Amino acid sequence: MNSRRLTTVFAATIVAGLALSGCSADAGGGSAKETSGSALERVTEAGTLVVGTEGTYRPFSFHEGGAGDLTGYDVEVVTAVADQLGLDVEFEETQWDGIFAGLEAERFDIIANQVSISPDREEQYTLTDPYTVSPGVLIVSEDNTDITSLEDLAGKTTAQSLTSNWYKVAEEAGATVEGVEGWAQAIELLEQGRIDATVNDKLTYLDYLKGKPDAPIKVVAETEDPSLSAFALKSGSDDLAEAINEALAELAADGTLAEISVKYFGEDVSK
Repeated sequence: MNSRRLTTVFAATIVAGLALSGCSADAGGGSAKETSGSALERVTEAGTLVVGTEGTYRPFSFHEGGAGDLTGYDVEVVTAVADQLGLDVEFEETQWDGIFAGLEAERFDIIANQVSISPDREEQYTLTDPYTVSPGVLIVSEDNTDITSLEDLAGKTTAQSLTSNWYKVAEEAGATVEGVEGWAQAIELLEQGRIDATVNDKLTYLDYLKGKPDAPIKVVAETEDPSLSAFALKSGSDDLAEAINEALAELAADGTLAEISVKYFGEDVSK
């Protein structure tokens, strides 16, 4: 969405906003903040999209070298979205534990931090269309020929984080699951030949290969239902979410999302 289109959307939302604010005044229930304008009106007037992100979540939101500029897949995607909307972008770095509270308190307009789409989050927040699509992948050592599907995990040993949904996937497939803290431990055990396989997020696997392209591992299967990640907005921010969705569609059409994806993961993970 270019600046001219954003202005058109903004004008339309002003008309709707005036009608709604009149109803609120009659009801006497809304606060001044709630009736001061829609989410799209507020960011357009400010000229800036304020984004909540961790800043410590490589490769999505991090500081290069630990102290450099904020960068990452999510950072570049949301910056491209803001540019498409004719807005500046400002980042508020926040720990994950408090990021949704910060959104509710309106410290920022949206969260860009690989927020997975789930029924609970769809009820509590306004979510955009996904900009990351990542299935689970079944990973084995490069010379393994016994395991080619999740069904082959029956009687095999995998390593999974105890708090991940992949633990349940492996367990339901009949694997004996060894609990680990995360990806690093699981992949170390796999490369040492102490387990048969691990099920994990494809993005994590691709990121690992970017740093270790010769790692002696391979993907032999993907899960049917991928994880979808979106920008999260405060509930009721439908007009801003719609504008962001239009921007995402345009960035997908012109190849920008694919270009950013390939930069960080070696392939397009935006669809």
